[in-house]
Amino acid sequence: MNIYGIKNCSTVKKALDWLKENNIEFTFHDFKKEGVSAEKLQEWSAKVGYEKLLNKQGLTWKQLPAETKASITSVAAALQILHDKNSMIKRPVLEFEDQLVLGFEEGKYRMLFLSGKN
Repeated sequence: MNIYGIKNCSTVKKALDWLKENNIEFTFHDFKKEGVSAEKLQEWSAKVGYEKLLNKQGLTWKQLPAETKASITSVAAALQILHDKNSMIKRPVLEFEDQLVLGFEEGKYRMLFLSGKN
């Protein structure tokens, strides 16, 4: 299982802490240190759509000029900006089996990892 994000992001920290507390093994990929490949972004976009990958709540999005925001009308344009400004990717991104989970919701993680363990 892989989890992608930025180490100093509070939501990523919550997800990593939850995984550790529940003894769930994972590999962490830090966008800021390691980047994210165009191929990986395309793979994720094919699963969930670029609209869900694009974090419009974050500071990076809010600081973009209006014309840049308006120009993001296609998969190619969105993936290019996500590649260039990876802090705009909704995080964390969790790859688990055939699923892709964006963001952290404890209930969702609990269902994924603990629903069969009693």
